[in-house]
Amino acid sequence: MNFIIYLVNCKIDRFYREAIREYEKRLSRYCKTQVIAAKNAGVLASKLPGKLYKIIISTQGQLMSSEELAEKINRLGLAGNSTAAVIIGAEDMAGDESWAISPLEMDPGLQATVIFEQIYRAYRILHHEPYHK
Repeated sequence: MNFIIYLVNCKIDRFYREAIREYEKRLSRYCKTQVIAAKNAGVLASKLPGKLYKIIISTQGQLMSSEELAEKINRLGLAGNSTAAVIIGAEDMAGDESWAISPLEMDPGLQATVIFEQIYRAYRILHHEPYHK
């Protein structure tokens, strides 16, 4: 399964970009990832392919453990979803499901970093590998 992280109307600080690059490198053995900036949710919604599985990051979304996320990623792949769009900064946008990182509001760069870290952790769990280096 591959992941495209869309950042809607968000500016990411350098230290978050560096952390994301590190997780992209680590994730490259499990999946392909991409980060795309979008100016607004309306334009993004009109350009997303219909077959793309859309996950909206929202404080109102589903909270889950790392193990539950790993199982969810596994099920999405088994269901034939080759690519998931994880959308940050567009809580009101329609999606296939909504995930919460935390009920607390947080910086979009931090949200993106946590998403990458949790996807990496999920793949380590799915492959029965220790998470910590």
